[in-house]
Amino acid sequence: MPSWRQEIIELQYIITEAVFMNVLVVGCGKVGSRLARLLAQRGHNVSVIDREEDMFSQLGEDFDGVTVTGMPMDMDVLRNAGVEWCDAVAVVTPDDNLNITISQIVKTFFQVENVVTRISDPAREMAFHQFGLSSVCSTNLVVSSLYTTLTQPIEEKQITFLNATLAVDARPVEEMYIGRHLDSVPQLAGEAVMGVLHPGGKVTINDGKSRIELHTGDQILITHLVD
Repeated sequence: MPSWRQEIIELQYIITEAVFMNVLVVGCGKVGSRLARLLAQRGHNVSVIDREEDMFSQLGEDFDGVTVTGMPMDMDVLRNAGVEWCDAVAVVTPDDNLNITISQIVKTFFQVENVVTRISDPAREMAFHQFGLSSVCSTNLVVSSLYTTLTQPIEEKQITFLNATLAVDARPVEEMYIGRHLDSVPQLAGEAVMGVLHPGGKVTINDGKSRIELHTGDQILITHLVD
């Protein structure tokens, strides 16, 4: 999985809740633009700041959020983007120093509690936490993903979100369930069925609505928390 996609998943996981929110994304590069699109598609009200107007083209023509061109450290630019009414702010420019400065402004002056900051230098992560900021380190995400890919078989993968680690197992379908539907397979306490991995690598997601028929060679994708 590309590192920017991992960043987006973890950023979105940290800043969103069950309710729709007003979210400000600072930085409209590869990560910021995709995060903004994902949030908007999920029904959140999104505004985006970038110093270069051309960067907003990455949002696509169907993006229905607000875009503001200007220096993100400028208090008036932040106000124009609606920071005073935001429930959450994601600061995702490529500059670690700029990100920590903007995050402090948003948290201190505008009293936004849910501020998530992107960083690339793992050595700075502790400094971010000392300021009470949540951070996602792209370098650590890549290292973790590479380590998992190198050391774990395909039947067992682990994904870490903040302090929680999820294990994903691919379990062969027992012969007695061939030709039956996924919901007929007993589910153990503490486990969730993500979907089915078919021969050839295709995955069918268990959305709770469709009935997935099991065939020879299928594997059931199971997830559970790691102690």
